[in-house]
This record gives sequence, structure tokens and C-alpha cells, in this order.
Amino acid sequence: MGQLRQPLYALCLLGLSAGCLAASDNIDRVLPGEESIAMVRALGFETPDAIPDRGNESEGPYDRLVITGAILIDGTGAPPRGPVNIVIEDDRIVSIAGAGTGSGLPDAVSTAGDTRVIDAAGQYVLPGFIDAHVHFGTPTHAVGGALTNPEYVSKLLLGHGVTTVRDAGALMGLRWTLAQKARSDAGEIAAPRMQVYAMLPETTASPEAARHWISSVHKAGADGIKLIGAAPEVIEAAIDQAGELGMRTAYHHSQISVARADALDSARLGLTSIEHWYGLPEAMFTDRTTQDFPADYNYGDEQSRFRAAGDLWQQTAAPGSARWLDTIDALIAHDTSLVPTFSVYEANRDLMRARNKDWHADYTMPYMQRAFSPNTLAHGSYHFDWGTEDETAWKHNFALWMRFVRDFKNAGGRVAAGADSGFIYSVYGFGYIRELEMLREAGFLPLEVISAATLNGAELLGLADDTGSVEVGKKADLIITRGNPLKNLKTLYGTGHYRLNADTARPEYATSLRYTVKDGIVFDSQSLLRDVRALVAAAKDRES
Repeated sequence: MGQLRQPLYALCLLGLSAGCLAASDNIDRVLPGEESIAMVRALGFETPDAIPDRGNESEGPYDRLVITGAILIDGTGAPPRGPVNIVIEDDRIVSIAGAGTGSGLPDAVSTAGDTRVIDAAGQYVLPGFIDAHVHFGTPTHAVGGALTNPEYVSKLLLGHGVTTVRDAGALMGLRWTLAQKARSDAGEIAAPRMQVYAMLPETTASPEAARHWISSVHKAGADGIKLIGAAPEVIEAAIDQAGELGMRTAYHHSQISVARADALDSARLGLTSIEHWYGLPEAMFTDRTTQDFPADYNYGDEQSRFRAAGDLWQQTAAPGSARWLDTIDALIAHDTSLVPTFSVYEANRDLMRARNKDWHADYTMPYMQRAFSPNTLAHGSYHFDWGTEDETAWKHNFALWMRFVRDFKNAGGRVAAGADSGFIYSVYGFGYIRELEMLREAGFLPLEVISAATLNGAELLGLADDTGSVEVGKKADLIITRGNPLKNLKTLYGTGHYRLNADTARPEYATSLRYTVKDGIVFDSQSLLRDVRALVAAAKDRES
């Protein structure tokens, strides 16, 4: 890793804050949207490689693609129906034909010309998943000795059926991320479609500076803005400027600034989405104005920060109380969505489970494993001395947090699925499927989980005219899987579902994912996952 300036390194990676650039003499030369990657370059790391051109893991696009005999889960909340034939021409669904009553087969379709036919008899077709909170790479992995491999990330996501992502912060650099977005849109690489949100530096000093910065990243091509915190007048100017330019906003309300502006304050300004849970309990305090921090609390010590966070939901209004319900109603009235990212925090309630997930051995990069391990220099690697009391507090925290998200959903609020993988033992793709399982735990019905993963995400990103559901006129963003996800979401994991094979009387991992179709290109999910295993094995070989 070379010689690192340890104080700057610790300051930067501990909070992933662009404000660490204040310690550098080059801050004036950093372009808007490049703050995080500039921080890492200053430590001796190169800009990440581009994603390589797609290869044998994909075929198409075709003039005509026909999927026959499938059971359709369309993402709108409608129940499954089938068998149906789905006809796609030039990346648009032109026909979904079925027997209607389910008592017979759909009519045959023509296969003349350049037509690819996929026999999906007895299998399930869903809309492509949308991961509404992704970091396509994270500087935190530098503490493990390498920057994130973008090919690894993109193939893990596509291999798990994710066809669209919202990159919340463009941590690998706005211009690099936009270049990969353009190549994905052109069908050159095996990668999801990308919505790219640049991250406003917390150190932005004035409303005028915020407006200038947002205008600059908009001109560069950013789709939206990620906020972490700043003075209230700066946040107000940022949300207003983004709205004037037609950009959407996502806000992780950091504890440093949430006392002055909570999630409800931001919603009133026109915020598009609230990330994680930060700012929600603070909006419902009834007997205090700030969180009851321990006397020895230190935000710069991440174990202190997250240990105290485990008690936060128990300090706010009671579930079902007037304050609780009024807050939900206000968020819905302002059309502010929630992206809870339950799965990335699951290690807090069961650290042993997180450290020993089935997929770590073959699918987790060695530099990620090192970055996940307790380390005072890395963001999200804070389990220095994590015990039963911490996990118990977080279990209670999750129960209240999930209750709020469920009540919000039941009142008509939009909840989208986002995994925030790459931190805290959460691995790309796998973390997303775990997020779906945790939405189910929170009380979402299976069809509601699928809608959160598809149509809700498309509405959040402003893409619902093109994707998010399987409907005539929309793009061919689809998943084909042998397993029924409404019966068992675990069938969607790349490692498969662990079960006893009744024929052999032996346990096995039964894989169900078959194809991910994005922009009419057919990606073989198992081939993508084989490529990922090879990338991980090669990284381990180099180190050994």
C-alpha cells in the first residue's frame, strides 16, 4: 500500500468525508464531484480501471426476443399469472400474451428472423431489480490494500438480477462513474444501468458555494445529489438548486448536523429520499431536542457512534402515537421516499452471522475482508469490542425502525430497496437479496417486497416510464429464475438455496437464477457469478 500519511488517512476514511481535503494543499484544484477519489489519489492509489467490455457472459441485443411459458410477477403488486409469452422487439416489450384463465397455453408466437427464444416453462419472470443505494466503489477498501474492482461489483449486481443502480455519492469520481454509465447505456459492458448522484462536501461554506457546486456537477452530467450534512442554509440552497435543475436528492442526515435539521425539515424543503434511518427518530423527539449521547461519546470513534445509535429509536415517540403518525403523514405529503438499507447494519445485531456468511469464502475480495475487520482507520469497521448488550440494543432498535418503515408503507409511503453494500460485511448483490429478506421481516408481503425492489425504485429515480414493471411499452429489464421468490426469497441468492435433496438424501445449494435481461441483452447469471469467483480466486492467488 506504500507510505501513507496516517493522520490524514485516518481522518479521511473514518468518516468518508470530503472535508478531509482541507488537509491537502491541492483542494483548490479538485473538480466538483471528484473530492472522494482525490482523497484516495493523494494517498498513492490510482484511479480505478474501467470496466472491461462484456464477453461470453452475455448475448444480444436481438431484433426479437421471445420468452415462452413463463409465470409472470410484474412488479405492480398484481399476483403471479401464467403461462405467458413475452415478446420483445428492439428492447421494448410489445406483447404479453396468456390464456387469461390459466387453463390453457398462450398462443404460439413467430420465431422467424433474428429471434432468440428462451423457454421459461414453469419458471418465473420478474422486472429487473433496482438497487437504490449503491457505492460502485468505496475508498474504505483502500485500507485493505486495494481500490474496489468495478468489474467485480457490476457482475455481482447483474448476477443477482439488479439492472439499475443509484450510485449514491460517486465515490470513485463523478467523471469516472459517468464514463461507465455511458458505456453501460451503450451495451458495451456487463453492468447495470446507472443513476449517478454526486456527493456535496460537508464543508461547503455558503449557500452560494452549494449552488455553484451543484450547477457544476449538473453540467458534468450528474443525475442527482447525495447530501451528508452542512449548515441548514446550505442544505436548503442545495435542495432548491437541485430542484431547479431537475435533479433529485438523497440525504444521509449525519449526527453532526441533524440537531439543526432533521429528516422532516429536509422533506419540507423538497428532499427526494431519506437514506438509512438518520433524522427520522430526531424528527419525533417529544421530551428532548437532541439525542441523549453518553458522556464519553465521540463521533470520530465509530464504535462510540454506532453503539449510541443502537439506543436512538427507543428515545423517540412511541409507535402509533400522534407524533409518530403525524410524521409519517407529513413525509408522505411531501412525497419523500425511504431507502432504509436494513441489511448493511445487520452485523450490529448479529456480528458472528455477518462475519461468517456462506458467500464470503468464494465471493468476498480479500481486501474487502481486511477492510471489514475491526480497524480504526476504516469507515464501517468499528466492531472493536462488540458484545451481547450492543447486539441486544440493536435488536430492539431494528424492531422499532422496521415498525416505522412498515407503518410508512401501509400509510401509502414509497419504500425502495437499497443495500449500501461494500461496508460492514455486506457484499454486493448478496446484500441486496438480504435487504429484500429484511423488508419481508419488517412486515412487507412478498409482493410488496418485489414492488419495493422494482416499481418503487423506478418511481424514486424517475424511470418508471421505462422500467420497474413488466408491461407493454417498457424496456426489456427482466429476471428469469427457476425458483418462486414469493415462496422463498433465498432462491435469489447467487450461492443458491441450501436444502436437502430428496433424491440424493444429501444437502445441496440449489441455484435458481438463470438470466438477467437488461436493455434487451441476455446475461447468463451463473456465468457472471463464475466470473466473480474467478476474480476473487485470482486476487487470493496474487496475495499468496
